[in-house]
Amino acid sequence: MANKCVLSTLIQLYVVWLSVILPLLGGAAQAKTSPANYVFLLASGFLCEPGDSGSCPAVAKSAQGDTYEISGAGTFEAENKSVKAAGTFNHKGTNGAVLETGVWTASELISFGSYGIAPNALEQKGPAYGSPQLGPKRMPTRAGAMLTGGLAVFRIRLLPMSSPSRTAVLQVNCASGDVPRERSVEGIRLTFETGGNEFSEELGGRVIFLAMRPDVSTSFQTPSKNP
Repeated sequence: MANKCVLSTLIQLYVVWLSVILPLLGGAAQAKTSPANYVFLLASGFLCEPGDSGSCPAVAKSAQGDTYEISGAGTFEAENKSVKAAGTFNHKGTNGAVLETGVWTASELISFGSYGIAPNALEQKGPAYGSPQLGPKRMPTRAGAMLTGGLAVFRIRLLPMSSPSRTAVLQVNCASGDVPRERSVEGIRLTFETGGNEFSEELGGRVIFLAMRPDVSTSFQTPSKNP
């Protein structure tokens, strides 16, 4: 039964990827037709550079030394706190051995605090990515998409391949714009709702938020310092 549930979620994940990535690459549709305020990539897709382990996946470490590696993508609306997102994860022990692997889905957007538009975003055709040594590349985006920093806090459900599902709070931080000092490190933090296990040390992972509204330059809210 657990494997069937994971398979079903993998199919949902594929649908999410299509709904997120294809509109970004298409470039023909207008921003006002998008059902979501924000699109985000979490250590996945074009963010991942071959040989760059600091970009993908995003990694959070606990005080005990074990880690969670997480990748994914999705969309969310900041006002009504709706979200459609999914991804994959690996839980590794202190020796690097994989303890469990599976998929995750987001069930709720708890909060989103914007850090504002990323520097020079208004002059860019798309967000920059790629290693400095090779020079930046540009990701084509449709009209109105704007690279934005911020902290999104999701309630997610993790579905391991061989153990019961668990719920957790996932913090996804994109350190662009006017970033608070305490959130200057880009990446993720993960806290389980049962047992209280915390993975609060960011070890890496690229994150991008794309605001899809035409009035993106005037509609940001001041981020909360305590998510």
